[in-house]
Amino acid sequence: MKKSAWTSVVAAVLLALMWVVFESGLLDSGSSSQATGTAAEQLEELRVAPSGSMDGYSRERFPHWKAQPQAGKNCNTREAVLARDGVDVRTNNACEAVSGTWTSAYTGETMTDPSDIDIDHMVPLANAWRSGASAWDDARREQFANDVRLPQLVAVDASSNRSKGDQDPSQWKPERAAWCDYATKWVTVKHAYELTVTQAEKQALREMLATCS
Repeated sequence: MKKSAWTSVVAAVLLALMWVVFESGLLDSGSSSQATGTAAEQLEELRVAPSGSMDGYSRERFPHWKAQPQAGKNCNTREAVLARDGVDVRTNNACEAVSGTWTSAYTGETMTDPSDIDIDHMVPLANAWRSGASAWDDARREQFANDVRLPQLVAVDASSNRSKGDQDPSQWKPERAAWCDYATKWVTVKHAYELTVTQAEKQALREMLATCS
């Protein structure tokens, strides 16, 4: 093969390799943007409405910690989430976690004592009531309170859970490092259950989603 022809082949191969790298970069970037974009798009689809009344609310209207057969014969929702969110979780015959390691979704704190862990409703039950759940029947409220398919139930440290209470993201936020994950989960749940957001809540969620990379 002549030198000029060989040079052309090498150039073509290098160009092809550069294009593969470029394409890979685009795909990676696109995947990240799509993941963030999905939450951002879902947020814009949520209906904005003033916070509703608390008339008629009680936690009993949201039966929770029901049995989760898929997690084990005697497991309830709390134990199912502890098993799902922990590392090296060991349980007793009653399906109760006795050891393991958990990382609080709100602070990043590492916990090893199951009794120190709260299973928090990402969208609090009272907040859900004020944003549409008051019109549901009890069966749907029970589904909402025990939903392990969506990111509605998370293992967290008790302190941050108490601090959060039933506040929305315009009133309470986790550590800044958790903003992207928190806002994405909040929007995912509200979108799936067609719950409303207040204008202040929506603006806070936009700011939190802006930290996603």
